[in-house]
Amino acid sequence: QIQLVESGGGSVQAGGSLRLSCVVSAYGYAIYYMAWFRQAPGKEREGVGTMYTPDGNTYYADSVKGRFTISQDNAKNTLYLQMNSLQSEDTAMYYCAAATRYSSMGRARNLQAAAFDYWGPGTQVTVSS
Repeated sequence: QIQLVESGGGSVQAGGSLRLSCVVSAYGYAIYYMAWFRQAPGKEREGVGTMYTPDGNTYYADSVKGRFTISQDNAKNTLYLQMNSLQSEDTAMYYCAAATRYSSMGRARNLQAAAFDYWGPGTQVTVSS
């Protein structure tokens, strides 16, 4: 069983920064990809970025490329999402997710939500203009 718990959300003005954390239990237990998704009210869930955990390679949605950075601290079993230059359009509930099936690796790389087996409860980010 893998459990994910996000934290670090809050309210910030446009142009500001936040860092989200996702503590992973059973980290390293056959997790191929870790990702961040977000969902705004009335909108579909959107992939923000994903990391291939064995080598740390990251891939981002065009909407956040150059502003958001995913990193991991294996000693703390934690995945991070550093968000800079935040905009009102970034307002959403943010979720971390883990993909454990080898057969889903391609879809996980492309930020398809169905490829991810485990999800955290989410943390809210609100950006005011």
